[in-house]
Amino acid sequence: MMDLQTLVLNADYRPLSYNPLSLWNWKDAFTALFLDRVTLVASYDVEARSPSRALRVPSVVALKNYVTLARSPAFTRYNIYLRDSFSCQYCGLRLPSGGLTFDHVNPRSRGGLSTWENVVAACSPCNLRKANRTPYEAEMPLLTEPRRPTRYELHHRQPEFDHRDYHHTWLDYLYWDSELES
Repeated sequence: MMDLQTLVLNADYRPLSYNPLSLWNWKDAFTALFLDRVTLVASYDVEARSPSRALRVPSVVALKNYVTLARSPAFTRYNIYLRDSFSCQYCGLRLPSGGLTFDHVNPRSRGGLSTWENVVAACSPCNLRKANRTPYEAEMPLLTEPRRPTRYELHHRQPEFDHRDYHHTWLDYLYWDSELES
């Protein structure tokens, strides 16, 4: 029971985020319930007990007040890899996130900034080969030009959810915008 997580939905019953998935520790979900900040949507078949009460552990909660989401996604290592489809932008090699690095197209030592438009996913060999040069100087053209993605683009590049990894009470809320079968 100690590792149970609670899916957190916005007031419109959509997850606050998909990457990473908006999760709270079940104890934090209990606290929010008692403070009347969330609505209980679904529970696990597990009870948490105090000396005077036994309550089912929340598996899904929804915020009572709508949280406006940022227009653009956070500039994170994972989101860079997601934007670049977990592929080196120099050689095209597809790797798990642990096998990738990120590279400044215009090196930081030359004034390059850490921005969506200047950072790409790269495998270690390509990153080392490019070194402190521009792609043109290293004769390593980019496969795609880096740009700021939208939340929608990142969501659709997110690896498919494996429904076996999630509690059955979460599934209706994780696939809210999936195409329905006819």
